[in-house]
Amino acid sequence: MIGILFGVLVLAASVLVAGVRMFRGPNDANRAIAADLLFFAVVGLIALFGVLAMSPPVFDLVLIATLVGFLATLSLARALTKGRR
Repeated sequence: MIGILFGVLVLAASVLVAGVRMFRGPNDANRAIAADLLFFAVVGLIALFGVLAMSPPVFDLVLIATLVGFLATLSLARALTKGRR
């Protein structure tokens, strides 16, 4: 229980730091990385709250969100590099 609450605290701090970095980033690549970190930290928070609530449907939601987040990361990287390899 203490470990889960510590994880919530760490992920909440990560959300705050990523939010600040997303708005103050020097370029688009840094903002994209911060947005990606923000998304996956929120997904982690949802997963931890699902563990606390012992709710199995939350884990399906987390699985789908991570898949969508991964695909969004790939497409954003492709857009930032303008299709270059």
